[in-house]
Amino acid sequence: MRRALAEFFAGLGPALLPWRCLVCTEPGSGGLDLCPACRRDLPWNHAACARCGLPLPRPAPRCGRCLGSRPAQASTQAVFCYAPPLDRLLPRLKFHGDLAAGRLLAGLLAEGLAGAARPAALLPIPLHRSRLRQRGYDQALELARPLARSLALPLLADALQRGRATAPQSELDARARRGNVRGAFRLAPGIALPAHVALFDDVMTTGATLAEAARLLRRAGVARVDLRVAARA
Repeated sequence: MRRALAEFFAGLGPALLPWRCLVCTEPGSGGLDLCPACRRDLPWNHAACARCGLPLPRPAPRCGRCLGSRPAQASTQAVFCYAPPLDRLLPRLKFHGDLAAGRLLAGLLAEGLAGAARPAALLPIPLHRSRLRQRGYDQALELARPLARSLALPLLADALQRGRATAPQSELDARARRGNVRGAFRLAPGIALPAHVALFDDVMTTGATLAEAARLLRRAGVARVDLRVAARA
């Protein structure tokens, strides 16, 4: 009930109050809580590796790391680089339940992904139930839900499950991150998956979490898995 009321008032806010930039507090524009100056400063990830989304000096089909490996995903589209102001907006949603930041980010993501290859469904990376109880919401799902609506994609919110609790990835190095999430995911019993899906998460750093989930989906018979993330570190 409390969450439903929060979402109601979050949606009602723009009708009662003027748009206000969440970065600098100047008046927003274009129906977003973002001013023109801060919009110009957004770190769009236009030059990146098409396979893993790593920011590069110029776009490339594969970066050096992807040339030497066989990633489970067919492509990755990271809308932004994890740089100011994304490194402030995403934590506001992820750790502080800032629904206004989530609404702004979802609108920008829909814009950035409008031209991406269309999967048959969008699957958010889930939190473990213990982390969900602690936080009270799943930030990836909070972004994926409006994004799926904007892109007119089915959202399979319960298809992928986190079977065991894992340590926070931010506290681990790259090698430890891979071990931390190995075997951490499972599919919901009886779930029927389409041949082409996209996994969604808020931030991609080493890619260990998304790679583990993508491998699970490929083993389950999904022919193509793409990755869609808000920001790439």
